[in-house]
Amino acid sequence: MSRVYNFSAGPSMLPEAVLKRAADEMLDYQGSGQSVMEMSHRSKVYDGIIKEAEALLREIMNIPDNYKVMFLQGGASSQFAMVPLNLFTNSKKADYVITGQWAKKAAQEAKKYGDVNIVASSEDKTYSYIPKLDKATFTPDADYFYICVNNTIYGTLYHELPDTGNVPLVGDISSCVLSEPIDVSKFGILLAGAQKNMGPAGVTVVIIREDLIGNAMDITPTMLNYQIMADNDSLYNTPPCYNIYICGKVFKWIKKLFTRNPLHGMAE
Repeated sequence: MSRVYNFSAGPSMLPEAVLKRAADEMLDYQGSGQSVMEMSHRSKVYDGIIKEAEALLREIMNIPDNYKVMFLQGGASSQFAMVPLNLFTNSKKADYVITGQWAKKAAQEAKKYGDVNIVASSEDKTYSYIPKLDKATFTPDADYFYICVNNTIYGTLYHELPDTGNVPLVGDISSCVLSEPIDVSKFGILLAGAQKNMGPAGVTVVIIREDLIGNAMDITPTMLNYQIMADNDSLYNTPPCYNIYICGKVFKWIKKLFTRNPLHGMAE
């Protein structure tokens, strides 16, 4: 039977080499006598799995040392609340550019916790373009500025990031993560659901600058507090262990690809 090439928004296809390797290790991961699905997330074996996954992602994305990498749950959609709950620390104001349904949903969620300024929107033409931004419309004392970098449904992509000055830029990169080099240092937070480019549905990767951690609103639920997740290395509760393991395999596959042909790599 021939393989189906599935470019769905999620879940999408995984590299065949990754699936075959996972199949080989399904019943016995590297002599441990058990599947990754069965082992404790507190075990030494799994500790090696999640640490390797983080190290590989840091390498292929050139993630600076002053950024935390977290493997969370709840999909990128959970970040629609997690971002404002953790970043509404001063003015409780944020700027949003609406370029698709995900940015629109993110703005709607943020309005529950603070003031949201819609800087620009392309809803008038069914999100078929990235609107031109006028810095005069930006909120000078905003706690953050939010964009969805690539819009799966509508096919639009930011080729030039907004200049937000000292206001942290938050980017949803679910649709384009690991598809091309990205300068992590230009963002305060990058967030991505795994199912489009990194692995199975169920893992959300958050890359966050350390100075943005530790000021969550008092009403922030424990599971939505970046500080708690960071302090516990994504292991405050049982994480989606097997999905993180698969992500690690994908990261290793990508690393091998650009090691052979560095001109097309993420770590140029």
